[in-house]
Amino acid sequence: MPFVLQFPDIDPEIFAFDLFGLHLALRWYALAYIAGLVIGWRLIVRMMKRDDLWRDHPPMKPAQAEDLLTWLVLGVVLGGRLGFVLFYQPGYYLANPAEILKVWQGGMSFHGGFLGVVIAGALFCRRNRLPMLSVGDAIAAVAPIGLFFGRLANFIKPELWGRPATVPWAVDFPDPLAQVCPDYWLLPCTRHPSQLYEAALEGLVLGAVLLWMVYRRGALKTPGRIIALFLTGYGLARFIVEYYRQADEQFVSLGNPFGYVIRLGETGITQGQLLSLPMIGIGIALLLWTGRRT
Repeated sequence: MPFVLQFPDIDPEIFAFDLFGLHLALRWYALAYIAGLVIGWRLIVRMMKRDDLWRDHPPMKPAQAEDLLTWLVLGVVLGGRLGFVLFYQPGYYLANPAEILKVWQGGMSFHGGFLGVVIAGALFCRRNRLPMLSVGDAIAAVAPIGLFFGRLANFIKPELWGRPATVPWAVDFPDPLAQVCPDYWLLPCTRHPSQLYEAALEGLVLGAVLLWMVYRRGALKTPGRIIALFLTGYGLARFIVEYYRQADEQFVSLGNPFGYVIRLGETGITQGQLLSLPMIGIGIALLLWTGRRT
């Protein structure tokens, strides 16, 4: 192998201190969630101040965006955690229910967090009598910001690394589990930095497209259009990256090293791809539906 990227020595804790026997720390993982939510919230506030972005007028007042943030925080945390428990490790958490509350140890599902945000947003709109599709468009437009920071935090932790690879940018992750490779593989076991692939596709590329559609193409004037683009774009990006991302340990076996939950000859579909397919289908259907309304 001509070149190997060593994993950068980044402490997962930005700062820490002990207080009354408790170890308190601010982790990059938590900061990623905070940064994504706060920046997204501020962008939504700015959208609500721009009458020209909407068909008639913004769907809510700028001050209501602060209340919306509270609902979204609950949706992301509760949905993301419960989604991970139900979609990826139901057996383990059924046997160890107390572990469900230990969010600081990691273990969040995007698809669960997405469902949590949908439910929280719908309840917020219903309570305040706001148009769900237009509010949902604003949320979807800024969602890639949180995805970008979240995937960077996955890399720093490190977790959700990629499959074994010999590409020039392959990374030697320090986790002992990341060093478990096929017998024929020469150590060190280098892997795709799939977290960075996702940060680029789900965060930078998708975010740039959505914001361009908002500010240059007037997409917010067609309720549901940005939601449709987000669902389709994220679903496709995640589906592609899954071919480079190592499947969760509980799906991997000796005869199934890539963790396919559905086998299709020499290849198959992973759990992440399976959960992304409905997003792609709903996104395309919503794109067609909004296209007829323009």
